[in-house]
Amino acid sequence: MAAKSNLTNMALSLTLVCLVCSALLGGIYALTAAPIEQAQQAKTNSSIARVLPAFDSVPELETIEVDGASYTYYRVPGSGYAVISKVVGFGGPLTLMVGIGEDGLVCNTVVLSHSETPGLGAKCQTDASFIDQFKGWDPAARRLAVTKDGGEVDAITASTITSRAYTAAVANAYNVYLKLSENE
Repeated sequence: MAAKSNLTNMALSLTLVCLVCSALLGGIYALTAAPIEQAQQAKTNSSIARVLPAFDSVPELETIEVDGASYTYYRVPGSGYAVISKVVGFGGPLTLMVGIGEDGLVCNTVVLSHSETPGLGAKCQTDASFIDQFKGWDPAARRLAVTKDGGEVDAITASTITSRAYTAAVANAYNVYLKLSENE
């Protein structure tokens, strides 16, 4: 005999379905939380290794406030700083990790995430000639701005806004370095 369809039976059925689904989601989260955290840490460590010279110490995660914005950075004794700098590009947020040596020179940059247009602004992640021009850059001696704005950074073709944002992220990271140098 089939159960009579009424509000009580429907509410109980829906509650049971919700409890089962919640238990499944919670269980899957518990199983995947640690591997996701390990993968994220490996990605971060890889990015730090790409932006700073070889090091054998453990990077120290810290935060600092510069000009009203909070920045996360990794201090690597004997090597420098790996600063995470977030700006707004053409398509949305652009997040870089910028390595700055203890001498104040930019070692390298890595795009951690972006929302730029595929084939245009997204080249900020793959265009070697654009990325490599920041290696060894001395922001104290050279103007960190695209050539269109009177600086020395060659923009990505048809992606001036993204290039400006990328350059601004590097400049922000350098400002973090200056603030850290003041505090030492």
